[in-house]
Amino acid sequence: MSGPAEGAEAGVAVARAAAPAAGITPPVAVPAPSALTPMLRVLIGLAAAVVILAGMSLGASLIGPLAIAAVIVIVCNPVRIPLERRGWPSWVVTTAVIVLSWSVLIVLALMLGYAGSRFASLIVDYYDEMYDGITRIMTSLTELGLDGQVADAAAAIFSPTAILQVITQLSGNVLSLFSALFFIFGYAIFMAADAGRFGRAEELYGPSAGASTRRVASFNTGVRRYFVVNTIFGVIVAVVDGAALWLLGVPGAAVWAILSFVTNFIPNIGFILGLIPPALLALLVGGWPLMLGVVAIYIVANVTLQVLVQPKFVSDAVNLSLTLSFFSVLFWSFIIGPVGAILSIPLTLLVRALVLEVDPNTRWLRWLSGDDAAAPEASGDPAPASPTLETSAP
Repeated sequence: MSGPAEGAEAGVAVARAAAPAAGITPPVAVPAPSALTPMLRVLIGLAAAVVILAGMSLGASLIGPLAIAAVIVIVCNPVRIPLERRGWPSWVVTTAVIVLSWSVLIVLALMLGYAGSRFASLIVDYYDEMYDGITRIMTSLTELGLDGQVADAAAAIFSPTAILQVITQLSGNVLSLFSALFFIFGYAIFMAADAGRFGRAEELYGPSAGASTRRVASFNTGVRRYFVVNTIFGVIVAVVDGAALWLLGVPGAAVWAILSFVTNFIPNIGFILGLIPPALLALLVGGWPLMLGVVAIYIVANVTLQVLVQPKFVSDAVNLSLTLSFFSVLFWSFIIGPVGAILSIPLTLLVRALVLEVDPNTRWLRWLSGDDAAAPEASGDPAPASPTLETSAP
């Protein structure tokens, strides 16, 4: 006596056999997800990543302000803890977070606005000195035996016209940044209000929300430590560079101090980006001796702080390898533009939290990315046994 299952299978077999005769294409069996080969799963994951990254690149103007607001709210949100312990109303606590976030945004906007306007005025004030500097460079290149084409190319690079074009581009970026401030201020309000709900998730939903909230809390802690460490070192570097440039007589010492502070948030290559503009201006205004003095000061001060001391504190704060930190700057700059260089570490931490920390099987990838907490010794799990070769007696 056949059961219902056997009858259903027999009916499907009969339907498939009769389908070609009736001109009907038989259904194609789709393999279950578990039947996908590892290589196919990797290819599907890469294809999905390409689609997501392409969408992020197209929406960079929306993602940039959102990411900036999220980082600022994450950094300012701990002010909520002591106020809640004192029993303050939730709306007052949220208002305090918003006010602190807006204060940080206003200070940053004023710094960038002052630096941009002062930099433009420097070009106008020192136009004659820069023109004389270009003449000296052309003469020196000619004395070194370089032909006229090379000298003309160098002069075109260092010409005030080329520098004015750079200023125009920077001014456009600054204007777009100020136009994005409207959205950043709005995002800060909404995120600060929603941040209060995060602390009640595990209390309301119990252990089912515990793993997710711990991952989010770990990500927030890493971002907060990263920006606190970089802010401290950025202030130190800015003060040292600004004072040294002022003593040397380099025009716009305050502008280059602000630039040193901002570029300090760019891992590995921020030191070079902060050095190039004041070194070029020193070359055009004061010649080779002044430029070499600027380079020497930056090497002594910035390399000591940013290359030898700061990476140790940053590594302890975010647990990212040096290679991944350097690659993340180039990668996120390519995806969402210049703001990606400043937010490269938080964005990389977010990807690791969303992709690697969810699957226990990718723990070794977390360790490879620099997360020492994922090592078997740190997590308390036994290390996997090494395969041994068994030999049998002949």
